Amino acid sequence: MQGAEILDRAADAAAAPERPPPLPARLRPGQRIPEKRNVAATIMAAVDNAIAGRRLFVLLPFAMIAGLIVYAQLPVEPHAWALAGGAVAIIVLLILVRNSAALPLATLAAAFWIGVCLLPIHGHWFGTSMLARPAYGAFEARVEEIVSATAEARRIVVSGLTPTAGDRPVTIARARLVVPPEPPLAPGDIIRATLRLAPVPGPILPGAYDGQFHSYFAGVGAYGTVTGGNFELVSAGSNLDITRGIETTRMAIGARIDAVLDDDAAAIGRAMVMGDQSAITDETREVMAASGLAHIYSISGLHLSIVAGGMFWLMRWALAAIPAAATRWPVKKIAAVTGLLAAAGYMMLAGGIANVPALRSAIMLGLIFGAVLAGRRALTMRNVAIAALAIIVIDPASVFRASFQLSFAAVVALIGIYEMPRGAPTEQRNWGQRLWATIWATAVTSFIAGGATLLFSAYHFQQTAPLGVVGNVLVLPVVSLIIMPFAVLSVLAMPFGIEAPFVSIMGWGIDRMVDGAELVAGWSAGLTGNPLLTGVALIIGLVALAWFAFINNWWRLLGPGMALPLLLLFGFDQRPDLLIADTTQAVALRSADGVGLVTGQTGSFAVDAWSEHYQEVIASTVSSLHCDGLGCIAKTPQFSIAAVKNAAAFAEDCGLHDLLIARIRAPTTCHGGQIIDVDDLAAGGVHWLRWNAAAARFDIRTAIPNLTRPWRVVPP
Repeated sequence: MQGAEILDRAADAAAAPERPPPLPARLRPGQRIPEKRNVAATIMAAVDNAIAGRRLFVLLPFAMIAGLIVYAQLPVEPHAWALAGGAVAIIVLLILVRNSAALPLATLAAAFWIGVCLLPIHGHWFGTSMLARPAYGAFEARVEEIVSATAEARRIVVSGLTPTAGDRPVTIARARLVVPPEPPLAPGDIIRATLRLAPVPGPILPGAYDGQFHSYFAGVGAYGTVTGGNFELVSAGSNLDITRGIETTRMAIGARIDAVLDDDAAAIGRAMVMGDQSAITDETREVMAASGLAHIYSISGLHLSIVAGGMFWLMRWALAAIPAAATRWPVKKIAAVTGLLAAAGYMMLAGGIANVPALRSAIMLGLIFGAVLAGRRALTMRNVAIAALAIIVIDPASVFRASFQLSFAAVVALIGIYEMPRGAPTEQRNWGQRLWATIWATAVTSFIAGGATLLFSAYHFQQTAPLGVVGNVLVLPVVSLIIMPFAVLSVLAMPFGIEAPFVSIMGWGIDRMVDGAELVAGWSAGLTGNPLLTGVALIIGLVALAWFAFINNWWRLLGPGMALPLLLLFGFDQRPDLLIADTTQAVALRSADGVGLVTGQTGSFAVDAWSEHYQEVIASTVSSLHCDGLGCIAKTPQFSIAAVKNAAAFAEDCGLHDLLIARIRAPTTCHGGQIIDVDDLAAGGVHWLRWNAAAARFDIRTAIPNLTRPWRVVPP
């Protein structure tokens, strides 16, 4: 028997107690006699091998991410002297262990502390004060960025807000504005407008996207809109401004695409060429998400690899076709430089360093082409770690966004599987075998990337795409062979004004891609779920990903394998019985008939966001609801609540209900049940409540855990 038959068997154990262990039936030349080890010993051997292979380096970005998480969760802002003292202690530790085996672990500790310090440093350099109450007036400001543009409006970021008519000044560094589509704008322009500036809102639910956090580290201290129709361009910026030149080029490319294509084709074409997704409709987004194809219109590794790899191949092919160049020039290195320039150019068109997936992909491609230039191996987990470290240092707040988590998880998984041993490819293959190999590689790649990002996408978007592999197998050939090649040809042809045929072919490919997405989304109907995960699930996923990246053999699969039962035990969240908005009147109650409103109106931002998050229709009212001029009362078999509209209701409702909700300040004499009033909503934001039958009271979570961090909007 293979690997099991024993050549020597002991006839008498007592007669030969010193007999060596039996040998395997067949040993290949140079093969060592296997030792019997238990699972724990085998795992420790895998860890030892990884350490001996100097793979602790790939844990550096994970250590920094852990430091970022710890800083973000602190109840108060740490003092600068405490951060500096910790840094000095780490430096001393590194000096003390510089010649010992503990140096790698000390380096991980240093990476962790750097992660703790990164956000405070970025906040000091790029942060802003946050607008605490609305401001109105006429202002002049400098345009810093065109975030998005449609036929109806544009979203821009401005700096240097200066009142022009004696209005109250604001101390914020930058503001994000919604402005009219005309006149044309570019970075560096000076505008004048009558504005209404509002504080940046907090999360719509506990654990949801935190606009205050990300706005603070981007230097944006307020949101605003133009009022009264007073909006004008005061002066144009300098044409020598590189940022202005890039943005003008992006807008010109978008306009050329719009001139040829319509509707979904134009919107997705703009997204895939220059990173502007603002015109993609909600219906198209839902179809693409349900079919597992939403990643295609977000410029990332797929797009940059096709563009940079295509330019690398074309340049190498062109130079190889010239005998003099092929024999005298370093063709492969020249092609690598061409691919590097193509990746950098495409990243700038996609939005520059603000586009995290594009930035990560460009850094990764830079390392790959750099390895080609240096004659080194390109696709390694070390290069993934270097790319992640660069992004974390440049934009540490991006770690908390879905784009970073999804792209990082997918690349770690793909490189990890690429590192595993596999059979040599067949040398002679016919076209059918090549086609099947391509389809199989696409399916496997999609399965690996989809599996790696499943947890993170479920946490951020509360949905899954069960047939995503099928969607990618159907659509990626169209993306790779039609859409992206003709997108490149379109951009190259634009300076000559002959881009229309290429744009049309790109648009045809986009239409076929959307057709495929609609087909797969139809097949997926009824199969998609609405998983609700806690922040603990993200921590479990991060640890599993770190293990997968660190171990360099098949034992790396132990991390994801152990994550699954832990997720089932600790990762899933519960649905609330009650939701209370902070800035609107919306109060949503779960009853036997479903979810409905006690107060507020359907169609408001908060209600729509809740409905989308929990994938439940929120009705305009609930059963057993009674309202009058003083307020509303709603009862369920478990509890009753009162929503106070008038202060006169306190005398009647205090102490009679399990929960009292008031948009005014409750009197100190109001006792008997739980109370959430205007002060609680101003401090905690949106409130999530679930009835605890054992305690006969509500468990409460707030979207804003505290007001002690610099990115929080403190009520005036």
